[in-house]
Amino acid sequence: MNTPHHVVLLAGPSGSGKSYLARRTGLPVLCLDDFYKDGDDPSLPRRDGLVDWDSPQSWDAEAAVATIARLARDGKAEVPVYAIGADRRVATRPFDVTGSPLFVAEGIFAAEIVEECRRRGVLAGAYALRRPRGATFLRRLARDLAEQRKAPRVLVRRGLALLRDEPAVLRRQAGLGAHPLGAGELLRRVADLLAGHLWRS
Repeated sequence: MNTPHHVVLLAGPSGSGKSYLARRTGLPVLCLDDFYKDGDDPSLPRRDGLVDWDSPQSWDAEAAVATIARLARDGKAEVPVYAIGADRRVATRPFDVTGSPLFVAEGIFAAEIVEECRRRGVLAGAYALRRPRGATFLRRLARDLAEQRKAPRVLVRRGLALLRDEPAVLRRQAGLGAHPLGAGELLRRVADLLAGHLWRS
């Protein structure tokens, strides 16, 4: 598939700073968290009677890939707006990448679609942001409390579980094709990708 735009997929553990780093690239940024399934979707995975929002099955990979492919081909698409506190999509918004040969799609499940994006010919690169675990835990907890995503007790319990699982998360993402990198090296890789695309154009 010969497309005018290509995607850089940015994965990494929850709270590792993916959104912040994606913005630092200077590229258009698609938030993949907006492709979570609605809270009443019967296909949502459950653990101990509660929805397991940390499972890839809680996320609509097919819709995310279709939107990325549309952006790569047309340069613009309508994307969902997801309210995490309400556990559902509440609106859509226009997203435009026509001024850039690359755009970033970031989210904890970005690695799940590496192979499909590669198969469709829209992938420029795929990375997993690697940060010290303690810093990630504190950043995630501060963000979730500030945004009132869930009750504080739930957020602390989830944060400790994610802290424990973080090495396994990065191993899985690497196995799916997202190369683990620190922040500085990741920014350099994306800058090199952009320079190469601009040179070819």
